[in-house]
Amino acid sequence: MSSEPSTSADPHEVLGYLLKHAALKLAASTDAALEPLGIDSKDFGAIRVLAHREPASQLQVAQTLGIDRTTMVALLDVLERKGIVTRRPDPADRRRNVVQLTERGLQTYDAAQAAYGKAESTFLARIGPGRSDQLRRTLRTLVED
Repeated sequence: MSSEPSTSADPHEVLGYLLKHAALKLAASTDAALEPLGIDSKDFGAIRVLAHREPASQLQVAQTLGIDRTTMVALLDVLERKGIVTRRPDPADRRRNVVQLTERGLQTYDAAQAAYGKAESTFLARIGPGRSDQLRRTLRTLVED
């Protein structure tokens, strides 16, 4: 048995550790950028989904984001109280709620898109534009089904 320290004990060599802590650092940065708008990066995820489609059901938004329905309802409750989204029964199926951005929600989306983009660019600046594009492509490949 060697008395040399093992590099495998260093968490910075473990992919899961690196991905988790990079995600936490990015979330902290984007949350700080979005805070003046009264939202965080989780809120922005839902707002982005709604800004890019026709009114959607709560379930459709949850599925797009990969979160459970209970979490989605709680998230939409907060956004509705802030005047960012509205929910109404789906005329085709009154058991479903259709969710849509309000005018305030559209304005919040525009401002959040700019703030989030700036925070993300700052986060990725150390690796440069070419490498950040490659990182996105690589991560997309890893998360695709």
